[in-house]
Amino acid sequence: MKKFIKKIMNSNLITRALYKLLLAIKYYGVVPAAKKIQRKFKILFGIQFNPYIYAGRSKAELNKQSREEFDKKIKFSILVPLYNTKIKFLTEMIDSVMAQTYPNWELCLTNGSSDENTHVEEICKEYAERDSRIKYKKLEKNRGIAGNTNACLELATGDYISFLDHDDLLTPDALYEMMIAICEHSAEFIYSDEDKTNAKTKKYFDHAFKPDFAPDYIRGSNYICHFVSVSRKIVDKIGLINDGFEGAQDYDFVLRATEQTTKIYHIPRVLYHWRAHEESTALNFESKNYAIESGKKSVERHLERIGLPGEVEALPVPGTYRINYELKEKPLISIIIPNMDHKEDLQRCIDSILVKTTYINYEIIIVENNSTTEEIFEYYKTLEQNENIKVIKYEEDFNFSKINNIATGHANGKYIIFLNNDTEVITDCWIEEMLMYAQRDDVGIVGAKLYYTDLTIQHAGVIVGLHHIACHAHYREYSKGDFGYSYRLNLVQNFSAVTAACMMIKKDLFLELGGFNEEMAVAYNDSDLCMKVREKGLLIVWTPFAELYHHEWTTRGENNTPEKLEREMQENSMFLNKWKHYWVNGDPYYNVNFSFFNANFVL
Repeated sequence: MKKFIKKIMNSNLITRALYKLLLAIKYYGVVPAAKKIQRKFKILFGIQFNPYIYAGRSKAELNKQSREEFDKKIKFSILVPLYNTKIKFLTEMIDSVMAQTYPNWELCLTNGSSDENTHVEEICKEYAERDSRIKYKKLEKNRGIAGNTNACLELATGDYISFLDHDDLLTPDALYEMMIAICEHSAEFIYSDEDKTNAKTKKYFDHAFKPDFAPDYIRGSNYICHFVSVSRKIVDKIGLINDGFEGAQDYDFVLRATEQTTKIYHIPRVLYHWRAHEESTALNFESKNYAIESGKKSVERHLERIGLPGEVEALPVPGTYRINYELKEKPLISIIIPNMDHKEDLQRCIDSILVKTTYINYEIIIVENNSTTEEIFEYYKTLEQNENIKVIKYEEDFNFSKINNIATGHANGKYIIFLNNDTEVITDCWIEEMLMYAQRDDVGIVGAKLYYTDLTIQHAGVIVGLHHIACHAHYREYSKGDFGYSYRLNLVQNFSAVTAACMMIKKDLFLELGGFNEEMAVAYNDSDLCMKVREKGLLIVWTPFAELYHHEWTTRGENNTPEKLEREMQENSMFLNKWKHYWVNGDPYYNVNFSFFNANFVL
């Protein structure tokens, strides 16, 4: 039988695919296996591709919402500062509020328009006469965005404060969805997904499907933006809009507000249409360079308040930032590299570390695992002449988890870097870039940005819970220099997992968690470790500023034998059963509106 299977494996792709299907049926059952094959075909032929079309609630759904009663009596105060607003934009904005299916709201309008724009006051007064929930005040002078918004707050009596720009639109279910978040999740800071619409409100485009709250991502870009509602008690504590942050006043507010609560809730639905026209930042952020500096200052003030020393620099993409955190110390770092033969790969890896690494205080531990070539042992002798490099032996069958667990016992460092022998350092300060995050008390694991030799993305964070169990974000479809979805390829952010091809963790934490799961000899052991870290309440950080090549498959090869395929299925099943709630609730850092078939942020 084994000879027959091996013959199949050495034949063509179709018979190999059939064998994989048989294994899938064995471990998952007939129906899940069939669905898995169906998804493969959808990916292969591009069936999952859909252009973005805004799909709002049906009239029946909206009517049902309008009849629903909630246990809590929450009033929303929607603040809208007006300034020379065009008639069409003004009326459509107010109409979108009046169309809300949740009725307990008040619309607070302050008008800082110039005297010649009398239509603004006329329209607002007309609406206020029609609906007592609309409050209007004409300001004696234009106080700027901060002052005009704060004047709105003086009119507000609601339990939650919401923000709406004078030329934008709410969807009819916006407040209804906010209300559910408050009643079911006790949310104090709520934000939703959004998209853009053109001046004529005929097209919707540039969807922003966001992750759940990610503290490192928000420090690199105001991905939260619209639609936001905040508990009045938080607003009373922090104040509203600060002067001196023109163009990024909402970014400053979001950072201050999210510092005050852990009850932050993301609604993965488009509840806000951002109007894109010639004068708006939605269409041309670069036209307001002062906003870039204000955003930088917002992050700087945030870091000061939370006690994280670091320098903020603006990145080339307007509105995005990088933080160079101050290192508290420069402890010994232990770099653990498993190896079997492959002298050329290992030498390339070691040479890149020795030549390029600017961090001085490190040791390298190579774990020799059943090599047979004479050249690799000669190379080991050369390496051992370096006092910072040692070679230890592991003579059992390959088990990535066990190899690294044993090697950790030989490590003297305060931090461990698990590194594949088929990697190659690109960034000279790669250790510093990872350590600046790993040193934080709220961070458990830090991962790096890995490229194939053709500069396509091999690793940029891991999404957990998709059809491949755990998938690499932006995998293969993007290259070095690409921005990725919402600039996520170029910003430090939080993920559910990162790959152990290059991973940093505190040694004490690694030991406390019991190390890698040795039942997962090859696959998903790194994601499993990350899941354990997240269960402990710690963050996983991925940084694009620590870059390496990953010459993948050179060590253990592809899964192209019956034994390897069966082992892969076993580990798939083990990981799936252990972390199955991720398949129910979804990955918090990957929006549910994206495809279940891959992790490349497509609809």
